[in-house]
Amino acid sequence: MTTSYTVCYTRTESGYMGQLLEWPEVISEGSTIEECRLMIEDAAFEMTQVYKEDGIPIPQGHTLFETIIVEDSDYVSQPA
Repeated sequence: MTTSYTVCYTRTESGYMGQLLEWPEVISEGSTIEECRLMIEDAAFEMTQVYKEDGIPIPQGHTLFETIIVEDSDYVSQPA
């Protein structure tokens, strides 16, 4: 079975940290995004094996993202 997950990458001093949003326990690092992606894929595979062995349900990917536009600092919110 194949499941899609969403990775959040954060720039760090040593490269990148990646974490699955739907499965926050899956986290890894790499010196480049490409390396981090490979490490996350490996971590997700390993975590899947552990969850299966322990009889724990594997989280399913279901996160929805939307891009919003945030105005600059001159923006003043209006009362609702």
